[in-house]
Amino acid sequence: MEFNSSSPRTIPVVSTFANPFDNNYDDTNSLTGVNGQTRKPIALWPGMYHSPVTNALWETRSKTFERFLDPPKDAPPQSELLTKTPKQSRTSILYSFSADHILREQYRDPWNEVRIGKLLEDLDALAGTISVKHCCDDDNTTRPLLLVTASVDKIVLKKPISVDIDLKIVGSAIWVGWSSIDIQLEVLQSAKETSDTSDSVALIANFIFVARDSKTGKAAPVNRLSPETEQEKLLFEEAEARSKLRKKKKKVEEKKEFENGEVNRLEALLAEGRIFCDMPALADRDSILLRDTHLENSLICQPQQRNIHGRIFGGFLMHRAFELAFSTAYAFAGLVPYFLEVDHVDFLRPVDVGDFLRIKSCVLYTEHEDSEKPLINIEVVAHVTRPELRSSEVSNTFYFTFTVRREAKAMNNGFRIRKVVPATEEEARRVLKRMDAESLESNQGKSK
Repeated sequence: MEFNSSSPRTIPVVSTFANPFDNNYDDTNSLTGVNGQTRKPIALWPGMYHSPVTNALWETRSKTFERFLDPPKDAPPQSELLTKTPKQSRTSILYSFSADHILREQYRDPWNEVRIGKLLEDLDALAGTISVKHCCDDDNTTRPLLLVTASVDKIVLKKPISVDIDLKIVGSAIWVGWSSIDIQLEVLQSAKETSDTSDSVALIANFIFVARDSKTGKAAPVNRLSPETEQEKLLFEEAEARSKLRKKKKKVEEKKEFENGEVNRLEALLAEGRIFCDMPALADRDSILLRDTHLENSLICQPQQRNIHGRIFGGFLMHRAFELAFSTAYAFAGLVPYFLEVDHVDFLRPVDVGDFLRIKSCVLYTEHEDSEKPLINIEVVAHVTRPELRSSEVSNTFYFTFTVRREAKAMNNGFRIRKVVPATEEEARRVLKRMDAESLESNQGKSK
């Protein structure tokens, strides 16, 4: 293990079409693996084809990640938990967009900003690296933990991210439970040199990783975390509060089923939907049925999309879900959407190579309180479908929030987004569940 906690350095990201590591990377041990054995070239590792960030991260920490590809046989688990600081897992990566034209083109979207879907994929890859660094026990004789993305707590875009200006992502472990790790990532970009870091924060994301014993598959304990600075202590407390909030949300959802008021709310939501179904000629022209906003994609999960554990990258799933959500918002609004945030995402079951994945989206509801910034709430559900078994299971549910681009809205003064109406009780329950989760989170934020 080569994790030097005293001087964490920034990892440069380069375009995958011109990889300087192939010829110029100065590392005399770059072809030497664990126990002196010749290791597989980085370019042939799983998941390498699609992510410059993954390429850079795995090249930099190749000897560590190789343990996951070829773990020691019959190795014992870690015998004693260590206490680490956030600094020991802190990792930063740099996108030199201003100098690397090929890298810039790989990340450019039609509006000369960074493609959010690719950025979500990179954030997951970086969070995975940070979880490995925190769980590292500096002992090559023990078997490594299986670390998987359990959930995404929230991802919030604070300002547009240009593809012409250098970009930096910094992250570290900020809180740990018994087998879980909360990792916070900040995307930083500034057009000018400034000492105020808060002005350069373009996006904040929190990922939750969980540890499993690689042999038994059961939950496994992770190294403890000891925050040192005042900022680290504050982040630790905030993450602990979010953990409690997640548990509270689950209890609220279970309790809702038994509350009488829930029936009245369902009836109110379904009232207009019945007009659409029974008397469509009299339905409100400023509303639309939820089912009429649906879009869907299907794909077979390929080996190139797998992570070091042989499962499909969580970041790849988020990337595909985002692209579908963006398209759904675009088709619904009739104007170019602008991404605002990803709310809590649960990875309910792993997705394997060869799985038939169906990704379905809809506009769940809209919000019109701010006429200058109307909100479009998109739900995306990923199903692992097995035709030979006649089964379909939900692997992920994503919730994205969009508005419309100001420049697009300015060109259409009469623009107004439509109200979305559920037509079935099942649809109405999904809408209420989402609204309640948003309300609970909002109230929690105000109480701080």
